[in-house]
Amino acid sequence: MTDQFDVVIIGGGPAGYVAAIRCAQLGLKTACVDEWINAAGKPALGGTCLNVGCIPSKSLLESSERFVQAQHEFADHGVKVSGVKLDLAAMLARKERIVRDLTGGIEQLFRANGVTWVQGRAQLLAGKQVRVSPVGKKTTRDLSAAHIILAPGSSPVQLDSVPLQGDRVVDSTGALEFREVPKRLGVIGAGVIGLELGSVWKRLGAEQVTLLEAQDTFLSMADEQVAREAQRAFTKQGLDIQLGSRVTGCKVRGKKIDLAYQNGDGEHQAQFDRLIVAVGRRANTHGLAADEAGLLLDEWGFIHVDEQCRTNLPAVYAIGDAVRGPMLAHKGSEEGVMVAELIAGHAAHINYAAVPSVIYTQPEIAWAGETEQALRASGVAYRSGVFPFVASGRARALGDTGGFIKLLADAKTDRLLGAHMIGPQCSELIAEAVIAMQLGGSTEDIALTMFAHPSLSESVHEAALAVHGRPLHIAAPRRRKS
Repeated sequence: MTDQFDVVIIGGGPAGYVAAIRCAQLGLKTACVDEWINAAGKPALGGTCLNVGCIPSKSLLESSERFVQAQHEFADHGVKVSGVKLDLAAMLARKERIVRDLTGGIEQLFRANGVTWVQGRAQLLAGKQVRVSPVGKKTTRDLSAAHIILAPGSSPVQLDSVPLQGDRVVDSTGALEFREVPKRLGVIGAGVIGLELGSVWKRLGAEQVTLLEAQDTFLSMADEQVAREAQRAFTKQGLDIQLGSRVTGCKVRGKKIDLAYQNGDGEHQAQFDRLIVAVGRRANTHGLAADEAGLLLDEWGFIHVDEQCRTNLPAVYAIGDAVRGPMLAHKGSEEGVMVAELIAGHAAHINYAAVPSVIYTQPEIAWAGETEQALRASGVAYRSGVFPFVASGRARALGDTGGFIKLLADAKTDRLLGAHMIGPQCSELIAEAVIAMQLGGSTEDIALTMFAHPSLSESVHEAALAVHGRPLHIAAPRRRKS
C-alpha cells in the first residue's frame, strides 16, 4: 500500500525541514523522509548542520574563544582570573546538549505543524513515487505525492591519498569529537571549515596547527583586501598557513601521522598527532534517484535545476547543498521556503546576488554581493568606502579593534553591489548590508539612516559615508584635483 501526500521531502536538514514546515503551514499534507542516525544510535532531524556541522562547530568556536579570553584578555578589563583550566569533556558535553536541544526542537515543530516524519533512506522512483528503506529493516515503504522536494544535503569530500583512519585522520565530523587536544594538528584545506576547526584546537592549546592549502591564493572567494587582513590575523594567532601545497602521501604509524606534501619549494615531510581532511563537500546524490526516474545530474553530481529549483522532472524540485550555488544552510532554507510557496500557488523567488557568507573565526569574516576583483574583471565602474574598527568607540570598549568594513557601490547609480567585513560580530553586521541589497538600496540610503551610538553597526554607516568621501570618525582620503 502506498501512502499519499501532497508533498514528500527527501532530507531533514536545514533545507528539507524548513521546506516541510512551510509546506505544512500552507495547508499541504507533508512528509519528510530522513535517514540521519545520531551518535546515540537514534534518528535525529537537522542533517549535517545541526548534528555535526554549523551548530556544534559554533559551540566549540564560542567556548574556545571564552577560554582564550579568560586566559589572556579578562585582566585588561580589570577581571583577574587565575588557574584557568580546560575541561574538554564538559565543553564537548555542552556542545552535545545544544545539538540535542535543537534537533529535538525540530521534532517538536514537526508535531506542532502536522509534518509526518518518516525515518529511513529514500529513493526517488518514476511517477513521483518515493521508496523508503527504514534503517536496520528489510521491509520498505512507498510514498506517493503530487510534489516532491529533494534535499539530500552533502558529505565531506574524501581524498584517496589520505584515507580516514579512526580518530587519527578524520573529516570535519571527527574533528568535533577529539577527546584530547592534539599537540600537533594538521589540516588539509584552508577554507571555511579548515580555518574554523584549526582555530578551535589552536585556541584550546594545540602547540602547532598547520593548514595545507592546494590553491595559491588564500580565501580566493573573499574580497582580496579582506583575505590579506585575515591571513595576517591568523598567522599572528599561530596558524601556519601554507599555500600551494598538495598532499602526496599519508601514513599512520601508531599515534603519529607522517604526511608528505609538495609546494613551490619542493618536497616536504611533516608529522602530526591528528589530521583533519577539510577539502570541501559533495552532494549526496548517489543512489538518490532510480535510473528509471530520469533525474538529471551534472558532471559533479549536482541536481540540475532552474532559478526556482525545478528539476527536469515535472513537480519535482531540488534544494540546498545538492544544487548549484554556495553550500550554505540559510541558502537551502530560503530555497525550501520558496519552493513551498510555489507549490502552494504563490509567487516566490530568491535574490542569489544577496546571499551572505560567514567564516566564524576570530576575527569573523563576512561578505555578500560582488568583490572588488570581480567588479574590476567585469569592467563595472564602482566606488568603495572603508571604515576600520579601530576608529569605532564600541569596538574599543569591547577590546576588539582589528579589521574593517568595506562597501562597494555602483559609480553611476550608487546601488550597493557588495559588502565585505572582517572584525567583531561581522556575522551579525552583514545582515544590514544584505537588507539594503535586497531592497535595492544605495550607500546614500545607508548614510541617511540613523544608527545607535555607540554600536558596531555605526561602522556600516561610516563605510557608507566613506563611499561618498565624507566619513565622520576617520580622516577622509584626499582627492586629487583634476
